Amino acid sequence: MAIVSTAKMTARQFLELGEDPPGVRLELVDGEVAVSPSPIPDHSYVDKALSALLFMHVKSRRLGRLYGDVDTIFGEYDIRRPDLIFFAKERIHLVGEKAMEGPPDLCVEIISPSSGTIDRRDKFKQYADGGVVHYWIVDPRMRTIEGFKLSRGKYRPTGSGKNDDVVRLPPFQDLEIPLGELWQPRD
Repeated sequence: MAIVSTAKMTARQFLELGEDPPGVRLELVDGEVAVSPSPIPDHSYVDKALSALLFMHVKSRRLGRLYGDVDTIFGEYDIRRPDLIFFAKERIHLVGEKAMEGPPDLCVEIISPSSGTIDRRDKFKQYADGGVVHYWIVDPRMRTIEGFKLSRGKYRPTGSGKNDDVVRLPPFQDLEIPLGELWQPRD
């Protein structure tokens, strides 16, 4: 007779697994390991372009720290890996040795064909419940960006843009983001 364990994996147990195998990204969702494929080229291009822009802005103004694709704890049984996260300098103490130990000030998710529902529904709710103040959703296929701010436990829109628009989104209202520079050229 086979015995099936129904015990959930904790965030601490998940972190002991070490680095992800090549070609996949692992997250812990409600105590279960969730596997997603590596990003597609459009996703990766936007990630690098937006990272460079935000990194220079954050560093030059000494606003805090920007990280990408790092384990972020959202509860005893949940670890997500947002594409980009920002911690304001007064909250750097939440940056742990193996993972982020609390909610970032900003999470950015770049949508891939397989992640749209997860980013717009599951993570939208989880990040709000977890106390992430700002959430950006970037869609390379549609060439859009949407910003949200947590207010009374729910996300409210703070701005959006598409194609070649230039946008300013909290928490970086003084940064102009030229969206046309984020999208991979369509040759």
